This record gives sequence, structure tokens and C-alpha cells, in this order.
Amino acid sequence: MLLRFIIPTRNRPELLEQTLRSLGRLDPLVTGPSEVIVVDNASSEPVRIQSRLPNGIAARVVRLDNNHHTAARNIGAQQASGQWLVMLDDDSSPLPCQMAAVLTRMSNEVAAVGGEILLASGQRESGGLPEVIVGCGCAIRREVFLEIDGYDASLGYYAEEYDLCARLIAGGKRILHTRSLRFEHRKATRGRDMNEILFRLVRNNAWIMQRYAPLEFRPHEIDAILQRYCTIAMKEDAIHGYERGIAALADTLDEQVEAALSSEHWDRFTGRAAARDRLGRVFRSRPEPVRLVGPPNPKGGSIVAEELERLGCTLVQDPHAAVVISTLSPGPMLDAADADAGAICPWAFERV
Repeated sequence: MLLRFIIPTRNRPELLEQTLRSLGRLDPLVTGPSEVIVVDNASSEPVRIQSRLPNGIAARVVRLDNNHHTAARNIGAQQASGQWLVMLDDDSSPLPCQMAAVLTRMSNEVAAVGGEILLASGQRESGGLPEVIVGCGCAIRREVFLEIDGYDASLGYYAEEYDLCARLIAGGKRILHTRSLRFEHRKATRGRDMNEILFRLVRNNAWIMQRYAPLEFRPHEIDAILQRYCTIAMKEDAIHGYERGIAALADTLDEQVEAALSSEHWDRFTGRAAARDRLGRVFRSRPEPVRLVGPPNPKGGSIVAEELERLGCTLVQDPHAAVVISTLSPGPMLDAADADAGAICPWAFERV
């Protein structure tokens, strides 16, 4: 079988049922031989599903005695066969697309593929970078995923995709995004504890920088993370969670095993390499005034600005200047492109 859909879940039966219904409507001739593996993260009531979805796709449950959070995906992968693992959340599912055909065409050096992830609002999922996938809508080669031991269980959840992709890049693998794979994310918000979320965002993202940032960039990157999430914590009234994250770092930051990326790999991981390639193609022969547009506090915004200035472009507020989107995050970049048809994206989704 080519595809395995891996879905961790815990105490969200209604959301899981909706996801399974969506999977059950897929055309099995399009998905190819596939199977759904639901990993029950110690739900209060054990998850029970039919052994086959209405379209005939096989389905089964792997029941865990404890909540493994994101690392439950590792257990699902170990239980699977097939070539590609399609990672879903229990509130996300594929939209109709030629998924099996797209993944079959991938060259061997491509280890992970991110898709276009649509929200109910009509906007797209935030997060990720040109070579960092978003976990609720992506595909990963099973063999490579197991070779690098999957997701790091110590992270629990949040930033685990950054850790995974850093290790893939360090191993010489490629990660790409394509709009040929499409997902919907219904993004349940009930029960979200912003203090717990801020704690994990602060701790986990700083851990990632401590592990993978080259030494000369590490203090700046960690400081930027603390500033970014302090702003978010104040906005979300989650200062307690932010302070918990700071306290955790005091005890754990020096314990992280350092595996600094090379300069080339670091530029790929941060998205600078993709921005340098795309913006260079547009402006290398004709640097000109540029106006940046995009979301507030854009991810990778400083990199986009630096690469434009390196090419000789000047950043202006002139409404008649060339328009470049300031974020490297795939979903917000596409949203900004929809809002301004003439805007230049700082990197390009792959056409597959």
C-alpha cells in the first residue's frame, strides 16, 4: 500500500468522526492502496471505528496506555507499511486531489511534502517555512521518518515539525510545499489553554535554536523568540505561561544536545535560501524600490527585507513601488498573495 493516513487523537470523538467521514468520501482509485491508522492517545473512552471506511479504505486503531502527544505519530508509523505517511490531526483531512500520483512523482531526495491547508474562515493555516512542514497536512516518507526516529517526544507538541525538518535537512533531504496537495483544517479551539500553549512555544522554540542554530546566530535567535512570544503572551493574557517557559529554559537550555546546522543548511532551514533564490530571480538585474506587505510580525520578515537590500532594493512606503510579501510562512504568504494580485511572493510552491 502506498499511503498511510496517521491520525493521533485524544478525547475528541466528534472531531475524529468528521475526519473519518471526510476520508471515507475520497476516491480510492485516486488515493491508491491506502490505510487509516488512528492512534488513540489514552482517551477516557477507547476509540472504536469500523475496519473499513465507506469507500473501502482499511482503518484501524492503535490504543496507547498513556498520552504520547505528537510522538503518537511515531507509533503509528511503526505500525504502518507503505511508502508515504500522510500526517493529519483529528480535525484535519485531505481535500480531493491526486495525492498518490503527486507523491509517486517525487524525486528520491524529497523526504517531506507540505500541502495547502485551508481553514473554515477561508484563510490558510499559519506556521511553517519553505522547508518546514505543518503537521496537520503533510506527507513524509515512512522509511526516512523511521530512520531519524520520527518526532522528538520531549517536545510534547508545538515546534516538533521544526525539529524534524532540521534533522531532515542535516541529513541531505529536501522538504517542499505544493498546492497539488490540499487539506482542510477545522481547527478546534475548545479547551485551548493559552498559558500552556505559550509555555510550550517559548520552551520548545528556544530548544530548537539551541540545538540547530550556528553558534554565531544562536543568542540572537533565542532572544528573538523570547521577544516574539512575550508580545503574543501580553496580547493573549498568558504571561504566566510565558514566565513558566522562561523558568523551564533556565533549567533545560544547556541540556539540549547541540547539532548546529552548516551555513548552507541553516539558510535552508530559516527560509533564507528560498527567498534568496526567488527574489534574486526577480530583482538581481533590476533592483528597484519595494514596498513590503503581509501580516503583522511576519515570520521571516527580517530575512525578506535583508535579501531585498542585499540585491540593492530600497524599502519604501510608496504605493506605486513594486510589492513584495514579507512573510516566509506558506499559508499567510498565499493569503497575502490573494489579497494583492500584483504582489511578489518571496518563494514559490513547487508545481508537481
